[in-house]
Amino acid sequence: MLRIEKVSGKTPTVLKMSGRIQEENLPELQTEIEQCTDSPRLDLKDVNLLDRPSVRFLIQCESHGIQLVNCPLFIREWITCERRRTVPPAQ
Repeated sequence: MLRIEKVSGKTPTVLKMSGRIQEENLPELQTEIEQCTDSPRLDLKDVNLLDRPSVRFLIQCESHGIQLVNCPLFIREWITCERRRTVPPAQ
């Protein structure tokens, strides 16, 4: 189960997530991001599990300028590995 807490009043808005991020949660997370008036920060400190579609979603978020804060090492390493998988080797 994913819990999203919006911390407004600060610039930028912070979306604090806790629990599991799974593919079925991504539409809700996308809606929360779109409702922010600025480019939010995603606080991943309390995320303890996620799946590959969620990792790919976080990669897309970063490519659109959304900052991932308090990102656990296992998530950062998975993002790095997934980026390597999707980028063809240089020739």
